[in-house]
This record gives sequence, structure tokens and C-alpha cells, in this order.
Amino acid sequence: MRSVFFSDVHTRGSEGDSGADLPGFLRSVGSGLDHLFVVGDLFDFWFSRDGVVYPGFRPVIDELSSLQRKGVQVHLFEGNHDFFLADYFSRYHGIEVFPGESRVTLDGKTVYIAHGDLVDETDRGYRFLRRVLRSPGFYALQKRLPLSLLWKLARRSSDASKEYLAKPQEGLAAKMESFALAKFSEGDDAVVLGHCHLPVHRTHDVGGKTRHFALLGDWLAHRSFLVMDGDRFELRYWGAGPDENR
Repeated sequence: MRSVFFSDVHTRGSEGDSGADLPGFLRSVGSGLDHLFVVGDLFDFWFSRDGVVYPGFRPVIDELSSLQRKGVQVHLFEGNHDFFLADYFSRYHGIEVFPGESRVTLDGKTVYIAHGDLVDETDRGYRFLRRVLRSPGFYALQKRLPLSLLWKLARRSSDASKEYLAKPQEGLAAKMESFALAKFSEGDDAVVLGHCHLPVHRTHDVGGKTRHFALLGDWLAHRSFLVMDGDRFELRYWGAGPDENR
């Protein structure tokens, strides 16, 4: 069984942005693929209504839908930039959406997957903001505003590339690895997280078994993704060589 994981594309739907080459990547990895896990922040913002989406997102959406129709099981995790995704993706494309964490079984291994924005429990300000933005009240409010206005405000307020590339991520990565070690002690064979923007893959021997810890990195600076093929885990980089990955 072959699975691919990636996160934090932060596409803004404009020419030349971080998601411009994502459709090509999806077409390339889709051959012989069983599962595709998009682990949060595929979009830098998300507002949709009655099947209408931001026009610049259509190429990525069409490729995901095409993979789903061809038999690839697409799993879409919400991030801290894109949420309320099920209204569109589950309803119109039959794509599974996870608002939070999930455990899946792949080739007999239990894999814990989450975007990772809730790992740092000390960031109380963010956790409060997250509750507000995902509340029924905010959901109802954004449904009342014109989509064109929401898209305009979102594009003005979002500056993901500068925001994330300017922040050192090593401290968060260390917290995420400690989080993963706790999950390993609970029996998980692998922990896969996004949000941190550093690509990391490490193994730990816990209970006599090899466990895998992976941070998926991003598409702003790394174009990194994780491949799980049977017992093998490999972190790769799109566009790094003649076959477009290494």
C-alpha cells in the first residue's frame, strides 16, 4: 500500500505562488497511489458557499477530485488557515475531511495524523482565537457576508510566506517530537504532523519496535512530502532532480 502525505502549501490561488506547481505534483504521484493525506493549510484562506470556490483554487481542487474519482482515497485535514472544508469537499467531491486529529491503519501500522497547531499547549492566545474562528457564531457570520468581500479581506490579511519563513521553527519541532514520543508510548507506530514548516523524519526504538516521527515541512520553502510504502517511510522534495523528487 502506497500513501503520500504533505501539508502547508498555503496556496493563494495566484500565478507563481506556492501552489502553482501542485497540480503537476498531484498528477505525478497519483499513479499507483492508494491514499493521499493533505495535512492542513492546503489553502492560505478558505471561504465557500453553495459550491462556489475562489477561482484561483480550481486547478488544485480539480486534481484532488480527479484522484478521488480514479480510486485514490483522498483525506483532507483542516489547518489553522483553512477550515469549514467539509461543506464543499465532502458534499461535492466525496472527499473525507478531518477537522482535527485522526488515527488510521496503513499496512498494519497505526499512524497518528494531525495538522499540529494544537501541540503547543502554552500558546493560549492562539488556542482561544482558534475556538472563536471555528465557533458556530463565526460560521454563521461568515455565511452572511458576500464571498467577494471575504476573499478580498482574506487576501489582504494573509501573508503566510513572510509569517512562517521569518519565524524559527526548531523550538516547535522539539515540542512536536516530545508529543510524538508520548504517542509512541500509547502504541502509535508513526506520528505525522504539519504546521511546523520544517521537514523532519526521525526513527525511535520504543518497546522494541521502530517508530516514525515526521514533520511534513511546507511548499513555501521546501516542497517536501512523505511517502509511506509498506514498512518504508521516506521524506522527499518535489522538483529536486530529474524525476522531480528525491
